[in-house]
Amino acid sequence: MKEDWKPGTMIYPLPAVLVSCGSTPEEYNILTVAWTGTICTNPPMCYISVRPERHSYDIIKRNMEFVINLTTEDMAKATDWCGVRSGKDHNKFEEMHLTPGKSTVVSAPVIEESPLCIECRVKEIVTLGSHDMFIADVVNVRVDTENLNPETGKLELAETNPLVYVHGGYYGLGEKIGKFGWSVEKKKNNK
Repeated sequence: MKEDWKPGTMIYPLPAVLVSCGSTPEEYNILTVAWTGTICTNPPMCYISVRPERHSYDIIKRNMEFVINLTTEDMAKATDWCGVRSGKDHNKFEEMHLTPGKSTVVSAPVIEESPLCIECRVKEIVTLGSHDMFIADVVNVRVDTENLNPETGKLELAETNPLVYVHGGYYGLGEKIGKFGWSVEKKKNNK
């Protein structure tokens, strides 16, 4: 049996990411975001949605750049803390013992502890209501080489224990149950 609820955003799980921004070390800040995702493959584009009253909002709007840093279970406390504390009052990098690293293309820093950092340049800002959506071109991706399979060179992102957000809680992914296309694969003939 199902019942009707008022309209709401109930699409879960979502990645719990740390968005880093700022063009100088004095301005660097980190914002926790779950409203994020891929919106185009070619050209590569993604988005983040941010409330205008957040400290990072003005930094991102002024610089028109940010970095989406994927998080891991080991980063859960820092991810939560950076979401409930304001950069107006705290140096999030210092207080959470996170390392700002140099991005390759944008001025915003990467977070060195992140297994994958997506450098973004804002293409458009869409005012939606409670949040504004920053639609961005992906201009570079930085990958921690320790997460590359030494034999295939493939990124083993699931091995980093990614952190996801589900309706107010943080979770790990759990065990792999299949791969893309496995439900329609033809079985090999072992004769």
